[in-house]
Amino acid sequence: MVERFLEQTTFESQEDFKKNFKITIPENFNFGYDVVDAWAETEPQKKALCWTNDKGDHIDFTFAEMKDCSDRTASYFQSLGIGSGDMVMLMLKRRFEFWFSIVALHKLGAVVIPATHLLTKKDIIYRANAAGIKMIVCTGEDIILEHITEAMPDSPTVKQLVSIGPLVPDGFGDFHKGMDNAAPFVRPAKVNTNDDTSIMYFTSGTSGEPKMVIHNFLYPLGHITTGSMWHNLKEDSLHLTIADTGWGKAVWGKLYGQWIAGATVFVYDHEKFTPADMLQKIQDYGITSLCAPPTIFRFLIREDLSKYDLSSLKYCTIAGEALNPAVFDSFYKLTGIKLMEGFGQTETTLSICTFPWTTPKPGSMGLPNPQYDVDLLRPDGTKAEDGEQGQIVIRTGNKPIGLFKEYYRDPELTYNAMHDGIYYTGDVAWRDEDGYYWFVGRADDVIKSSGYRIGPFEVESALMTHPAVVECAITGVPDEIRGQIVKATIVLSKEYKSKAGETLVKEIQEHVKKITAPYKYPRIVEFVDELPKTISGKIRRVEIRSQGNKQVSD
Repeated sequence: MVERFLEQTTFESQEDFKKNFKITIPENFNFGYDVVDAWAETEPQKKALCWTNDKGDHIDFTFAEMKDCSDRTASYFQSLGIGSGDMVMLMLKRRFEFWFSIVALHKLGAVVIPATHLLTKKDIIYRANAAGIKMIVCTGEDIILEHITEAMPDSPTVKQLVSIGPLVPDGFGDFHKGMDNAAPFVRPAKVNTNDDTSIMYFTSGTSGEPKMVIHNFLYPLGHITTGSMWHNLKEDSLHLTIADTGWGKAVWGKLYGQWIAGATVFVYDHEKFTPADMLQKIQDYGITSLCAPPTIFRFLIREDLSKYDLSSLKYCTIAGEALNPAVFDSFYKLTGIKLMEGFGQTETTLSICTFPWTTPKPGSMGLPNPQYDVDLLRPDGTKAEDGEQGQIVIRTGNKPIGLFKEYYRDPELTYNAMHDGIYYTGDVAWRDEDGYYWFVGRADDVIKSSGYRIGPFEVESALMTHPAVVECAITGVPDEIRGQIVKATIVLSKEYKSKAGETLVKEIQEHVKKITAPYKYPRIVEFVDELPKTISGKIRRVEIRSQGNKQVSD
């Protein structure tokens, strides 16, 4: 399949990749017809989805079955009045109906809005009105149904509600009855152009109201590098990305690039993440490829991996937040597998990463994806030199496939982020002499203390080398003398929880001074049970900054 869209499909070096990577752009590309249905036609019995849950259920779906289910779903949605350009929000957790629905909506030319099941009444009202949502498809669980129902009086654009069960209350259509009774699906005469909007995300940003990021119908092709290159997937791969479908990482790792590569997507539908359960699934199903955020790997390496047969696992990638070298080293020591880091945003596809033909540098984001023209700029707009911090930017002159169209209904916000031929990511990094990028932090998270610019990530990486630290977050705290001082908010390992106190604070501070430049050490240390995070697993530093300081030491 991937050869339909690439002039050259394998690469031996970064130079080869930069020179010869080129996406062939079809006219009016549609992922539903041009990938899912194309597989169903050429290899109908090829396994598309391997789904299981924490109740012991297991279902495999071939591409022929995925075509049939998405067609019947599309026909049902048509009967509810959904068509090209209509906004439809999916709150489907990890249920297999998510895949039926997103492919169906693509086939109709509608706009998919994946959303977390954790949305409250207020969140739903905000999204419904901000985007003009016409239909919501949800998991039929009490709390989800309750929040949606309570939101409806203040959500006038929403015309249809659909539940996949188990509960289907009054006012909600029955998804499975609708599928079963649907008329044969007929492809609409006009579905989409390449530049029509296909998917929109409300970003779960670390501050402020979420932004509405919209992508066109070429967005899935932007993920060819995600699946075929970064994840290194083949047609016999069984790939697991640990992500809820309400997060953008789901289409990064559970749909577009994976199915274009011909890999089987593995889904473990669980209510609560348990490291031991995940390792058991990797063993039992023979997972060959795994992608997860650093938080997941931090917990996996604290399990006794010798209890599991992980021999099927050949390749692991990591994204969501910057990778601490200590996590890389520990996982490599335990498994012999090098974690290949990737960087991107809701607004982009994979833009910087460690590709299979490159050697990972623990803690580095990797090298730019030639799909994008990536650079580093100083605050004055000039190019940053090697070794110098700068904001990561993408030059937009060549209209790169995978870069978002705009922030929906917000031209001012769009202009602030993307103007004069440049998209400003808001992330700060530096580049070494080999061209590898090293994450520093969000531009608004960089700490300025006594004239020094301190990146949160470098201090967090130093902290992660101490055995007491499971997770941590570095933030800046206002200080009359230094401008700002460094604060560490730390989740302790089980062995150290009883030792929380001034002595451990001093020990951790001295440890950081030895690992990195002494001026970077945290003058404030707080021990917590957990860190506040977005649904996508990103640490909410803005929330930490707003909290009081409970443990102080100079």
